[in-house]
Amino acid sequence: MKFVMDYKKYAMLARQAAAEGCVLLKNENETLPIREGETVSVFGRIQFTYYKSGTGSGGMVNAPYVRSILDGLKECGKIRINERLERVYLDWIEKNPFDMGEGWAQEPWCQKEMPVSMELAKEAAAQSDLAVIVLGRTAGEDKDNSETAGSYLLTAEEENLLEAVCGAFTRTVVVLNVGNIIDMKWVDRYQPQAVLYAWQGGMEGGNGVADVLTGAVNPSGKLSDTISEDIADHPSTANFGDANFNVYAEDIYIGYRYFETFAPRKVKYPFGFGLSYTEFETVVTDFCADQETVKLSVCVTNTGKRDGKEVVQVYVCPPQGKLGKPVRNLIRFGKTTVLAPGEGEDMEFSFSLKEAASYDDGGATGHKSCYVLEAGEYGVYAGSDVRSARLAGSVFVEELLVTQRCREVLAPVREFSRLRPVKASAGEKNAAIPEKDAAFAPFTEGREAAPLRTVDLAARIQTERPDGAAYTGDRGYQLSDVCDRKVSLEDFLAQLSDDDLICLTRGEGMCSPKVTPGIAGAFGGVTKNLKKFGIPVAGCSDGPSGIRMDCGTGAFALPNGTLLACTFNARLVEELYEMEGMELRKNKIDTLLGPGINIHRNPLNGRNFEYFSEDPYLTGKMAAAQLIGMEKYGVTGTIKHFACNNQEYERFSVDCVVSERALREIYLKAFEIAVKEGRAYSIMSSYNPINGIWAAGNYDLLTSVLRREWNYRGVVMTDWWARMNEEGEEGTRENTTAMVRAQNDVYMVVADSESNSSGDNTKEGLERGAITRAQLVRNASNICTFLMRSPVMNRFLDREYDVCEEQNRFEGVDMTDLILQQTEVTDGCMLDTSALNTDKGSNSTYILDFQERGEYVIRFRMKSDALSLAQMPMSVFVNNHLVKTITITGTEGKWVEREVECRVFSSLQNYLKLYFGESGIEIGEIRICRV
Repeated sequence: MKFVMDYKKYAMLARQAAAEGCVLLKNENETLPIREGETVSVFGRIQFTYYKSGTGSGGMVNAPYVRSILDGLKECGKIRINERLERVYLDWIEKNPFDMGEGWAQEPWCQKEMPVSMELAKEAAAQSDLAVIVLGRTAGEDKDNSETAGSYLLTAEEENLLEAVCGAFTRTVVVLNVGNIIDMKWVDRYQPQAVLYAWQGGMEGGNGVADVLTGAVNPSGKLSDTISEDIADHPSTANFGDANFNVYAEDIYIGYRYFETFAPRKVKYPFGFGLSYTEFETVVTDFCADQETVKLSVCVTNTGKRDGKEVVQVYVCPPQGKLGKPVRNLIRFGKTTVLAPGEGEDMEFSFSLKEAASYDDGGATGHKSCYVLEAGEYGVYAGSDVRSARLAGSVFVEELLVTQRCREVLAPVREFSRLRPVKASAGEKNAAIPEKDAAFAPFTEGREAAPLRTVDLAARIQTERPDGAAYTGDRGYQLSDVCDRKVSLEDFLAQLSDDDLICLTRGEGMCSPKVTPGIAGAFGGVTKNLKKFGIPVAGCSDGPSGIRMDCGTGAFALPNGTLLACTFNARLVEELYEMEGMELRKNKIDTLLGPGINIHRNPLNGRNFEYFSEDPYLTGKMAAAQLIGMEKYGVTGTIKHFACNNQEYERFSVDCVVSERALREIYLKAFEIAVKEGRAYSIMSSYNPINGIWAAGNYDLLTSVLRREWNYRGVVMTDWWARMNEEGEEGTRENTTAMVRAQNDVYMVVADSESNSSGDNTKEGLERGAITRAQLVRNASNICTFLMRSPVMNRFLDREYDVCEEQNRFEGVDMTDLILQQTEVTDGCMLDTSALNTDKGSNSTYILDFQERGEYVIRFRMKSDALSLAQMPMSVFVNNHLVKTITITGTEGKWVEREVECRVFSSLQNYLKLYFGESGIEIGEIRICRV
């Protein structure tokens, strides 16, 4: 494939997305945009060090640059910055440097803020037209937020900053460079004139924010989550963060589905809300519907004075019936083009009424395990957010319709009560619903027992397991023969021995030398024998916010999931991920480990920045857009984490206790959309158990739903070092028998597949009859199908060469080395580690003079105090050639040894360079020995 990698276009699209994802919550007296020629005082240290992403695997992109908000404001050329205030900040920051923390999941949520006195604020106000305060937060993998100062709440220093600046200036703008929603009570306390959620916009994020602040781009972002008055208002908060059981007692009522049904007064900013610098009129011009299809036309007119875009959201309000339902359910959305003042645009929406069906998991309607449209009125609402949407028309269903018959899957075994609506009395109605929200049905919170499992899962698995797969031995077939339709995949796989099939279920990593240096994993033909049959090795890299290459290779850092969802612009997201697909192709990576499409069940989840929304439809559409974009260059994304990875604390083991209805309508729905509309063909299962069965070995999740119901035809891989279990037992990394049985195809990751370095029990399970050869063949078929549709197949066969012409390439990552020492190397000599810099992104180089040429081994004694799932890579280069990337996890302070072998061809002036992709590693000893 020949393609042009235009980095200028890439940056332009990312910048546009970063701007369109900004959500303007408040703008009194036209405080924004900043007028041309005005002077701005910028407060807050994060103006200098923009958070491009959250932390963990989803943020470890070696970006060539990161534009800060201050950079963007300076470069726009139309406003002035209060340079005196800037110098005050720079002097303070020199004495109070950015705190990187101690590595993976040990970074602070926020940074120490410079104290700002009322005197300093008034001095700045006298020299400026307005103030911009930039506040920042981070969180991520293995590190949830908490309801504490510096995380969900503001610190005392931030409160003082707001009080001083808002008191001194008549125009104050607060910009939130955050990955998650934070507490917003301070808006009422300090009354800033404008508030902007800027999220985390990747390496072009600062430019995008500046475009919005200065009016180069009119804000058009809409909230992908509800912002409540208090964190306790979210019904999931009561059960969030438990170490053992995360009970989804709120059931299907999360986010706006809860607030609009039960508690509209507890909403500070509703789902889908976002202001513009102009005004729009949204009018439904046509509505027609029957019991199959609903169609409506909406005309959006710019009635203000500036160019801008507007979003239209369409919701369904179903009858309560016997099941009970949220009063609003997003079913379509669209975004206009840029409309000039007075210009209008007609938008057409249509959907099948079946999409509004509810799942009966207990038989209340007489149709257990079915999707049903209960009899009654289905109201269709359209508007610019969930609260302002007005009735467009209604559909009356005369009698209950069964839209899909399913079978019971994934039902809970642990008793719990779940939320359901109860009709409020007149007095309760008046107390609960403001007059302006009278259109919303008045319901109070009732409870009912969640239906428990009634099927014999073990019997189902036994009855449905395949058997009788033949073994023919080597007949000379290659996987390319299957590609060329000379032989069937079944006949090809019949050649593979049981041991070969087992090796095929093991992916290798981190940073396997068999694929692109520094990426997360390799799977497929990872052994010599598998390669003999012409099975290539595919490479996968963390995302979802760009390509992670732990050897230090640079890549484009993309805006994060929440920001992209707030654009409500699926076409823009698709265009951006076309560029990502091109970059993956250029780097010979077959799948990005993303998008992450778990639901924002609670604002405190640390990985919310990677995910899109509290709404499954919006999440699914954004995921589908990314997949379609990447697919244009023959690569794909691995959608994750399937399913219910909604809490980072104890994510390996906390049991998600959840009803089948909530799973189907909320937590699986986005994956279903990504599979059916986005044509997903790679999925990652999650760490956690779901109703007692770990996801990586969950048969109903991975076979009954994914493959039987959704007709999925792709590969499923585990999350890295996942656990599996037999029901009633604890999960372990070794129980891959359960993984194979569930049709989770690949275990990620092991050091060496052939030697079974992780000690898994697949072969033992086969020998004792717990799994069959046919199940191994089935999984192998899924893996080979993925490989045959991936670029690696043609690369392996030398049938196609990727020719990438690069244009407007940006500067690479700063790889300036710290030269530590020049050493004469003798057998067994030790290098001085006292000055070794192991901070994230650092390079340290030793100049080595060897007495003799030949084979050497370099042994590293290292440790980390980080958590057990922390990933801390160190890449070892000899004479600028990457020899190996060593990735250790948290060692609980215990010393471990790792080694690297290398060949020295010249005795003098050899360079040993160590690159650290993450902080948190302590090197105690480096010893070099002759082999």
